[in-house]
Amino acid sequence: MTTALTYSTGLPLHVAGDEDASRAIIVIQEAFGVNEHILSVVDFFAGQGYYAVSPELFHRDGSPVVAYDDFPAAMGALGNLTRDGITTDLTDTAAFLTDKGFEASQVAIVGYCMGGTVATYAGTLGIVAATASFYGGGVLNGRFGLDPVADMVRSLTTPWIGLYGELDKGIPAEHIDALRAAMSESSIADRSELNYYPDADHGFNCNDRTAVYNEAVAQQATAATVAFFDRYVSSR
Repeated sequence: MTTALTYSTGLPLHVAGDEDASRAIIVIQEAFGVNEHILSVVDFFAGQGYYAVSPELFHRDGSPVVAYDDFPAAMGALGNLTRDGITTDLTDTAAFLTDKGFEASQVAIVGYCMGGTVATYAGTLGIVAATASFYGGGVLNGRFGLDPVADMVRSLTTPWIGLYGELDKGIPAEHIDALRAAMSESSIADRSELNYYPDADHGFNCNDRTAVYNEAVAQQATAATVAFFDRYVSSR
């Protein structure tokens, strides 16, 4: 069960799990805000033994939770994200976990949709031990003032796993090829993984989006993510 709180910097957070857990995880929202689905992901990772936390990246706009079919509202909130704001929110979330006694080597991050892009960026900041990006866009064209995901992957120093679907029209096969090339050129090539799932669309992990949810792939991808973090995130 998640609990809402506000960090000393004013950042709204949702947390679940035991503060004395051996590892922590940051869960980054989709374009629709920290909604019930994202809170269920926080609860899931708490159930896996993590102290889990999700920051509200839309807090400068009042932390809206946007309906899945209200794309204008989602695009409006996304349009107000900036590199500086994202960096501040990520570092504040990491500082919150530091206050709880977690070192960067004991912290994972996972993000979905826009959160996958943000999670990849977090992997360039030295604040986490491993990064998972579920269908994070902006592969060849940067978003929110961030570099393209392929460029970020190329310069990562933390292990990274990407989880994408072949039916995702917004992230076509040539973008996946670019990600594979970037992985091969990075210093973490032997500690990275890219899973490209047939019959999976953008948002395949979200059980509240019945048009795109793929239960079998969601379970597969989540299991791959948990196993990846087991390999690369230390216990305290």
